[in-house]
Amino acid sequence: MSCGAADFAEELILQTGWLVNLAHPGYVNRMRQNPDKSDWSDARLLADLERVGYLPKVWLAPQSVRELRRLVRYRQQLVDERRDVKLRIGALLREHRVEMPKCRRWTRDWIAWLQGVSLPDHSRWVMDRHLERLSALSGAVKLAEDRLGSATAEDSVIEHLLRLPGIGPVTAWMLRAEIGWFERFRTGKQLARFCGLSPRNASSGERQADAGLVKAGNNQLRATLLEAAHRLMRYERRWSELGKGLLNRGKPWNVVAAAVANRWIRWLYHQMVAPQQAA
Repeated sequence: MSCGAADFAEELILQTGWLVNLAHPGYVNRMRQNPDKSDWSDARLLADLERVGYLPKVWLAPQSVRELRRLVRYRQQLVDERRDVKLRIGALLREHRVEMPKCRRWTRDWIAWLQGVSLPDHSRWVMDRHLERLSALSGAVKLAEDRLGSATAEDSVIEHLLRLPGIGPVTAWMLRAEIGWFERFRTGKQLARFCGLSPRNASSGERQADAGLVKAGNNQLRATLLEAAHRLMRYERRWSELGKGLLNRGKPWNVVAAAVANRWIRWLYHQMVAPQQAA
């Protein structure tokens, strides 16, 4: 599925009434390894796979979900850029061996100290540009979050997610945008795999081993769920006990967080789908 494929597919459906399926990009990408690759051979292979029901497909998200994804990902791009600016500021301070004050970093008091810290002329000029960029990015993030809040103000899925312990607006927006409709998955296990939280089996013969998490799903969605798992283990008894039990068995902390995130998203699937099935 190339860039813009979803918009083009929806346009074909509306104008022609055709049944359009989007092929999974990870599988289609492997077709490039064919020594006899051509547009004709690719089209024939895809047609044959579709004919026998073996074409790996992806969900064609409705326009409302695609637009929400663009907005959520734009906000994340701003947050990533703001983080990079903060790292550059920290690196500049370390280069000049500036002694930090005792107040917490990135608070108003810390920023006020940073604006008056003594640096060589050129370094001071660079620092001021970093601070201007940091302020502009913080304002842009706030605007994006305000727009997200307005866009999802009457979204029942967002309202349900926000009522759950440990889930804030950013996590709710990410889940709504990337997952879209929870009911499109048959099981919670399938949803966990889509989120990239399922363990990958690397067993061979008598050797039984795992190889981390599956290489699937949106990386930012997985990172958001792992962050949520850390919060849940701190504040929710059920998930805290699960995490402690895994730690007592000698599991590394990152494996514990992934396991809690996996269990939680599978639990969330039933929380989100059951009310709709009852209705």
